[in-house]
This record gives sequence, structure tokens and C-alpha cells, in this order.
Amino acid sequence: MIHTIRTYPDRVLRKVADEVKNITDEMRELASDMAETMCAARGVGLAANQIGRSCRIITVETGSEKESKPLVILNPVIVASEGEDAAEEGCLSIPGFYETVKRAKALMAKGVDIEGKELTIECSGLLARAFQHELDHLNGILFVDHLSTIKKQLFKREYAKEKK
Repeated sequence: MIHTIRTYPDRVLRKVADEVKNITDEMRELASDMAETMCAARGVGLAANQIGRSCRIITVETGSEKESKPLVILNPVIVASEGEDAAEEGCLSIPGFYETVKRAKALMAKGVDIEGKELTIECSGLLARAFQHELDHLNGILFVDHLSTIKKQLFKREYAKEKK
């Protein structure tokens, strides 16, 4: 099922998501819905709170031809990162706004898949950027929070004007 993606300034986007303690059929269905929603919106990542659910689940597009579906990770954490890369980002929850954001160039992350199996993921490039972006969502952080004070003020003014 495709869900409506919550957009700025919806309060759920600022809430720190709760840890997933039990993997239930409802969680499996949510993970499937998230992947479907992300693909329908042509995104490269989606966090559960972007569809109004306060639980620590993300889905990211791996870009791998071997993968037939996006990667779903529960309770993700970054355990190591290296380098720095500045690139343009956008967000399904802030449609139409793009800005350059600095992120780690490569990272190692851990989490659990939807079957409860522990995962260790090493990634770089767009996948590393997407992973960091979605993990920020789970912590109530939007990509615009990484901007300079002046750019944040411009965003708030311009984005609010566009939404009227």
C-alpha cells in the first residue's frame, strides 16, 4: 500500500522515532509499504516517520541491479564513517527544495533486517548519503538543519511563501 508522505512542517518529522523491539507481521507490512511508497515517489530513501509512524525503520535504494527491492533496515546505527562529501540533496518531505549538504563520504552501519537478522552495511556515495539522510529523519532532523543560519532563514521564508 502506498502511503501519503508527510511534508514539512508536520510535527511527526521532528519526533525521535522509537526503537523497534519486536518484529511483527504489522512491521513486515509497514516495511513493504515503505518500500512501495518510496519507489512510487521516486525517492532513494524513506524513514517510517515520513509516513507518520514513529518507529526506527528506514528503506534505501541500493542502486544494485542484483537487488530486486530496496533494503529495509530496522534500528539502524552508524558505527564508523570517513571522509566528507558535499552534494545536493532533496527530500520527499520537502518537495521541490534542494541544497548542498556535507555528509560523510563512506560509512559502516549496523541494524536488523525485517526477519531479525543482524546486518552490517559498508557503503559510499549516494547510498551512504541516503543512509545518513534517513537516519537523521529517525532522530527528528531534516536535511535543512545542516544548512547555514542564513540558508535556513531563506528556506523558511521561501518555502513558506511557496506553500501559500
